[in-house]
Amino acid sequence: MLHLDKESWVQTADGQPRGYIQPQALTELWFHTGTNCNLQCPFCLEGSKPGDNRISFLTFDDVQPLMDEALALGVEKYSFTGGEPFLNPDMVRILDYALDRRPCLVLSNATEPLMNRLHEVVPLLQKSNPLNFRVSLDHPDETKHDAGRGRGNFRKSLKTLGRLHKIGFGVSIARLIQEGEDTPAVTAAYHVHFRSVGLPDNIRIVAFPDFFPPGSVADVPQITEHCMKTYLGEAQRNAFMCNYSKMVVKKNGKPGVYACTLVDDDADYDLGATLKESMAARVMLGHHRCYSCFAYGASCSER
Repeated sequence: MLHLDKESWVQTADGQPRGYIQPQALTELWFHTGTNCNLQCPFCLEGSKPGDNRISFLTFDDVQPLMDEALALGVEKYSFTGGEPFLNPDMVRILDYALDRRPCLVLSNATEPLMNRLHEVVPLLQKSNPLNFRVSLDHPDETKHDAGRGRGNFRKSLKTLGRLHKIGFGVSIARLIQEGEDTPAVTAAYHVHFRSVGLPDNIRIVAFPDFFPPGSVADVPQITEHCMKTYLGEAQRNAFMCNYSKMVVKKNGKPGVYACTLVDDDADYDLGATLKESMAARVMLGHHRCYSCFAYGASCSER
């Protein structure tokens, strides 16, 4: 682990002790399958797009030893994000191995890459652990969704959601939070679409603020140690993802372990090559996305 500026790692700009999380246990391990994606959404927190290789495809050989190490540390779940995971050639093989060991969650846009490999995915329903999918439906308004993801993609994703549910997989959706929104009205608008493809009203909806593209410098308050202790209770601090999860990211041909799913654009959050090493590292809350966890309780996890 290399901190490019050690002073700013442990202190805020005005010299106060920076807030931090000291990880307690590894219950969820995430894998970044690569930033290659079939879509190019302007708001993507990973900056993913066709042919992108900021983060390389993970291979089965990259993943297997880290999955095994995670088991020894008590991991309860494996989760996968991208890019679009089903562009990764090894994705189904990775899931086949993972599902023999723990439940899995895959984040997908549920368009052509998943649709084209659904025949490979269906047999995974017979594995000893469940496979769930979280599909991106940014807005309940089809036009607004397609403005970011491309014309026709709302319908494709919704149809695939219905198929996955009918086959027997667990499903949820991810959406964007709009400033000043009427949240109950937004939820009700989604339910209309759910019913149209045979989905129940009670599927989980995970809502996210705008995280901004990778490398952005957002003007947000800095989180001090005093803030963490004054405004958040122990249970709220323990709910930070960096307390109980890590993410495996492949850069420069080598997998490494990052503090969480939101900070892979900052080398300071590369915590080493092994999970044991990463769990010993104190995570300083200096990334602008850490403020979303502090202020909104944002989390990529469904635990």
